[in-house]
Amino acid sequence: MNTTLQALAETDDFLDILAFEERLASGEAPIQVFKSTIKKAQAAMDARFKSGGDIRKLIYGRAGVIDKILTSAWHLFTWPADEKISLIAVGGYGRGELHPHSDVDLLILVDDIDPAIYEESISQFLTLLWDIALEIGSSVRSIEDCYDRSRDDITIATNLIESRPLTGDPALHQRMYDRVTSEGAWTDKEFFIAKLKEQKARHQKTNNTEYNLEPNLKNSPGGLRDLQTIGWVAKRHFGATYIRDLVDHGFVTESELETLNRGELYLWTVRYALHMLCRRREDRLLFDHQRTLADFFGYKDQHGALAVEQFMSKYYRVAMAMGEFNDMLLQYFNEAILKIEDKQTVTSINKRFQIHNNYLEATYDKVFEHHPFAILEAFVLLAQHDEILGVRASTIRLLRDHRHLIDDDFRNDLRNTSLFMELLRSPNGVSTELNRMNRYDILGRYLPEFGKIVGQMQHDLFHIYTVDAHTMKVIQKMRQFRHADHREQFPIAHRVVNNLPKIELLYIAGLYHDIAKGRGGDHSELGAEDVLIFCDRHHLGKWDGHLTAWLVRSHLLMSMTAQRKDITDPDVIHTFAMQVRDIVHLDYLYVLTVADINATNHTLWNSWRATLLRQLYMETKRVLRRGLDNPINKEDRIEQVQNEAMFVLAHSGQPDDEIKEFWSTLGEDYFLREDAKNIAWHTQSILEHGSSELPLVLIQKTSYRVYEGATEIFIYSKDMPNLFSATVATLDQLHLNIQDARVILTDDGRTLNTYTVLTDDNEPLSENPGYLNSIQERLIEELDDPDDYPDIIHRRVPRQMKLFAMPTTVSLSNDPNLQLTIMEVRSPDRPGLLARIGQIFSELNIAVRKAKISSVGERVEDFFFLTDADGLPISDPELCQELQTRVCRELDEHIRDE
Repeated sequence: MNTTLQALAETDDFLDILAFEERLASGEAPIQVFKSTIKKAQAAMDARFKSGGDIRKLIYGRAGVIDKILTSAWHLFTWPADEKISLIAVGGYGRGELHPHSDVDLLILVDDIDPAIYEESISQFLTLLWDIALEIGSSVRSIEDCYDRSRDDITIATNLIESRPLTGDPALHQRMYDRVTSEGAWTDKEFFIAKLKEQKARHQKTNNTEYNLEPNLKNSPGGLRDLQTIGWVAKRHFGATYIRDLVDHGFVTESELETLNRGELYLWTVRYALHMLCRRREDRLLFDHQRTLADFFGYKDQHGALAVEQFMSKYYRVAMAMGEFNDMLLQYFNEAILKIEDKQTVTSINKRFQIHNNYLEATYDKVFEHHPFAILEAFVLLAQHDEILGVRASTIRLLRDHRHLIDDDFRNDLRNTSLFMELLRSPNGVSTELNRMNRYDILGRYLPEFGKIVGQMQHDLFHIYTVDAHTMKVIQKMRQFRHADHREQFPIAHRVVNNLPKIELLYIAGLYHDIAKGRGGDHSELGAEDVLIFCDRHHLGKWDGHLTAWLVRSHLLMSMTAQRKDITDPDVIHTFAMQVRDIVHLDYLYVLTVADINATNHTLWNSWRATLLRQLYMETKRVLRRGLDNPINKEDRIEQVQNEAMFVLAHSGQPDDEIKEFWSTLGEDYFLREDAKNIAWHTQSILEHGSSELPLVLIQKTSYRVYEGATEIFIYSKDMPNLFSATVATLDQLHLNIQDARVILTDDGRTLNTYTVLTDDNEPLSENPGYLNSIQERLIEELDDPDDYPDIIHRRVPRQMKLFAMPTTVSLSNDPNLQLTIMEVRSPDRPGLLARIGQIFSELNIAVRKAKISSVGERVEDFFFLTDADGLPISDPELCQELQTRVCRELDEHIRDE
């Protein structure tokens, strides 16, 4: 008896069949008997699982228990005496596999009878199954119905292939099975193509990567469905009952079978635990489940790696290995099923490799044993030959069998370092082949420091991929920037990347920018040390090494400057230019930064962030061209922007002297931070507004000079203590996300407030006039009397954000040059956060003069420039302490309340 059938039969540890049958015969209510029996059996299985019992016996054992339950339930009803009807297990249950809360899929198969005759028995039987809390999927069909439906739907065909009789005439099931597996239903080729198409569609729904932030144990690449796909094709074409039968067909070796079995057992174990802990069917490793499972399996937080990160790293590595097997075996099947009759075309490349029907193939089995450098040579050839579609399955196996040859001697061999640099300098295929090297566990062996980040999860909402998957996507983005179809979306990156003096240095920086994640310490500094060693080992010059080390060390500099600092401030630009030093460094850093953001989380890149980086790049480039020793003169800058604004206002009808008189109240800060177009817009609108006591509210798309890709709300009003607080609360009520806030105080007691906003979806506001007018009217209404503070709306905090709630931190410092107090707030993001902070400012009589808003994944890092009620930096220690305490307490209480 095979292992599965034996396990199905051995259910005595979980089900006392005699006691069960006696209870049914005693007249006790069947529903109660069935429910209590199932519950008791499941409790026994869970206890066995927690004590480390054999997962296969538990999965097959549950199926065996349900077999007994269903058979007993079936016999409570009236059926034909001539075996014209049978109860069939299909799908996963048909394979004999049942996790604690998996669906129990059934087929009631009829033969030459009208099922309506037994409609009452069928209905009562299925109702009983629902009443005893089994998750049932059922159908009633004749053999011809099964045939017709299987021809139309590959999923139904697959479920019927994986079937076994529970009760009734086994010959009836055999006739059905023979019919649905006949060539008339699906030919072997049609079945294989359909399953490939099904797998491709399934993978696309999960981003085509094993490394999803919340992967699906069944459907993500490398999940159980990938293993089942192999089994389905093997069963359909080769008549293999189990994957182990593929050993006899020569497709799987004994060692590979052992690895496949270990991977399946691991995925089963995690899935069983997930079902058990959730007490329902659940195949998604959601964040809260990840933490629970990490604790259940005994992982503990360690320096540089949380318990949940260790648990997910193990999962990702297993999924990656299973995905690799899936690739290899499906390619073997492709040759055995689709290409079996094709003409065999072989083209020699060199003594070690040839192209076999458009796939790279080793010329003989010991090629890597005799020439270890050929391991890297294979990927260089793949990059150099566009006509090659991939690696032939037999050669994938040879690579797997010989990758242990990659040791220190291999890594220091000049042939191998030269081959790796040749790959990085290749015009085509760089990201594809690096990714393939990673998938085949070659890259992590050649670069052991990279091997440490394979499958390493970063448990937050900012990074949606593991470190190695993110790194591969960074290089993929760098390669994409070169192409014309990316020119419109990434115009500067497209131009810059095609003019870099040594593009391979960019790829090296991309490979190493996050390579020290999880080690503890500053990963940028540690990564810079690693990349210098790489450059030395690969015989790169000192300038190359220093540039790549600087890029790795500084890879966060540009994004942090753009998002956290006021890039309209010439001093900020000059300081950044001093750090960059020259245009070559700026070009490399810009492309690395844009690629890094886009490869971290696709939701982070929008026209707003694009313009922040573009503005910083262009302004820095101007400074570098002027020379670091020749900074922009503020007076010259102010004079120039005023002249340009006056030119724009020439036809406005406003007298020059009125314009200059108004400008004299604004101060130099305003003219340093606004462009001429905005100054003219503000000036004309304010002068036309006259002496009205109502606030002036204007809305427009942001100007190119400042920020593009967002919407700008300009408010001119009397300076009042609660103005900022009332404004941010109103904008929050309007479901607008504030990206930036600038406050200018005039000498005559007025304020010019500019809020740069996006929608909840991080898009510019609609230009619909009615919509914009409603925003204006709402703001005017609320700001007419800011003491009448608008209510803070209560919107539900998203599930994922609640899971990543870290304690709020607040730091305060006084800037003697600005004569302001700078408050930095780091906190989990949530709806209404700014409104709550604004309310605290209002209650403590603190005025906001400027704000820099930055959301990074699930957290915010906001900077507020404040004064006390007298317009001075906050110097009272008690007020400082109260401000810090209240912001931390009230923001954290909001998350806890949710």
